Amino acid sequence: MTLEHSMFTDHLRDARGYHGAFREERRAGPWYGEEMTRSATILLIELALFAVLACDDKKPATEDAPSAPASSLTAPAPPPEPAAPSASAEAAPKVPNGEAAPKVPDAIAAQHVLVAYKGAKGAAKSVTRAKADAKKRAEEVVAKAKGGADFSALVAEYSDDPGSKERMGSVGKFTRDKMTKPFSDAAFALAVDEVSDVVESDFGFHVIKRNQ
Repeated sequence: MTLEHSMFTDHLRDARGYHGAFREERRAGPWYGEEMTRSATILLIELALFAVLACDDKKPATEDAPSAPASSLTAPAPPPEPAAPSASAEAAPKVPNGEAAPKVPDAIAAQHVLVAYKGAKGAAKSVTRAKADAKKRAEEVVAKAKGGADFSALVAEYSDDPGSKERMGSVGKFTRDKMTKPFSDAAFALAVDEVSDVVESDFGFHVIKRNQ
């Protein structure tokens, strides 16, 4: 039996006692009967209020359910993907200073001075100088050309290539695969109007000037 039920039973017993006493002793006088009636009425009101309060106390307390914490298993939102580089940014290769590297042409034009030596490939029988002397002669051409001398005049004075000598040393326009590799590598590495250092090939020693 709960505490509320026990208290309600005690009040009910008291009410019944008042009622019995009222019936047995109402002949004692009108004043006594009226007093008993008021007491019984008050007790019944108290019992009714107690019953209401007891019912309210038995109602389960409703509490706001706490919000469920975010699951630790929930995958975090993925970071934004970096923007893809634009096609224009990938189009041209970059040199170390950040500028676009110049495009290498498919073909260029150049002049050259060839200083041959005895035994070099294609050398005329009239060429009798040694290889060391030929190299020294080619270095002399480089010094004069880079010093501002007219390159066509140097061709006329120093070149041992009869085919290009008549054209002021011009070999025309050519692709990389049309010349011997040392010549092509040096010529394609030059800027327009730049003069190379001494370039050795099987034909002798070359000094090259790029024209376009």
